[in-house]
Amino acid sequence: MTDNNRWDERYKSGSVPWDAGQPDFNLIETVKNFPVPKCNALDLGCGTGDNSIWLAQNGFKVISTDLSELAIERARKKAASAGAECDFIYGDFMFEEVRGAPFGFVFDRGCFHSYKTNHERKKFARNVASHLGDKGLWLTMMGNADEDRPGEGPPQVTAEELVSAVEPCFEILSLESSHFGSNQKNPPRAWCCLMRKRID
Repeated sequence: MTDNNRWDERYKSGSVPWDAGQPDFNLIETVKNFPVPKCNALDLGCGTGDNSIWLAQNGFKVISTDLSELAIERARKKAASAGAECDFIYGDFMFEEVRGAPFGFVFDRGCFHSYKTNHERKKFARNVASHLGDKGLWLTMMGNADEDRPGEGPPQVTAEELVSAVEPCFEILSLESSHFGSNQKNPPRAWCCLMRKRID
């Protein structure tokens, strides 16, 4: 089973604990408090589109990608119902350039942490940088390896692994221990990291 089919199967079965049905509070707080200027935005691993829709409703021009065709279909329907203009694209960001670059802001909730090796994470960071304009911002959320979580949970990354992967391309503006926006009683801990693209 390919990765794409695996994600479709998860959505079909309803085994999608990351799909909270609302935008993540970490995104909202960062955009409002940093603040992040309104711009062309890219939402990686957009799922069923809640974060993309929130960005569109708050003045961003949004392009969103996901590996699940089913998630993309649901995101398009959800955006249409909300009257939000988002461009949802099915595809693999690691191997396909996303049209619409350069972007001023990239949001990634749970993509970076899905790559297991430092080499893959470095490639992901380089891909993000290549899609950003000068001094573009990247907000990424990932499972926090400081949590000893029983049972199933998101992949976890240490702060050292994060810094090692992104530092050549990005200046880290903030790195906070938080938790994922979730419907779970005990939501998984997360790293929430805002970065600015370095100028060559």
